[in-house]
Amino acid sequence: MSHMAVDKDTAFTLPRGATGFFQPKDGPLPETDRRTFRAALHAAARAAEGRVGETEEQTYPRTFHTATVIEGTGECIILCHAHHPWIAFAQERRDWYTEEFLAPPPWAHTFADLGFVVLDRAQLTLPLSDIDTSVLTRAEWRQIRSYGITTLGGVLFNAWD
Repeated sequence: MSHMAVDKDTAFTLPRGATGFFQPKDGPLPETDRRTFRAALHAAARAAEGRVGETEEQTYPRTFHTATVIEGTGECIILCHAHHPWIAFAQERRDWYTEEFLAPPPWAHTFADLGFVVLDRAQLTLPLSDIDTSVLTRAEWRQIRSYGITTLGGVLFNAWD
């Protein structure tokens, strides 16, 4: 699993597969290890003194797995990108996100400990103009424009078909 340190001052560089959209001729996209994600989820629930709630595996065209950690009276939605080891937190379950992200909870480090990159709200709401998008294909740009996506989080956590 590749470790991407995301420095606040450098542009986030989108790798191939970030949008989940690909041409079959380009070959399959990488896959985030689901067993590692589940292990991280259970570690997070223990750290939160809560429990793992409902987990929903990614299905086409969604680019992410969804899970919840239930702590106290609330639940936190955890998004795990299907192709790269990125984790984000959200308030509600949706099929795609644009800016509905939360700051990572105190126990988010349990994901980083297992090799995931935890993205915070500031990163996820970065405008695409602040991101290195050179890897994106014309087909991906068509999707981005047709769905009116303007943020990094919108590109990563989507359900385009």
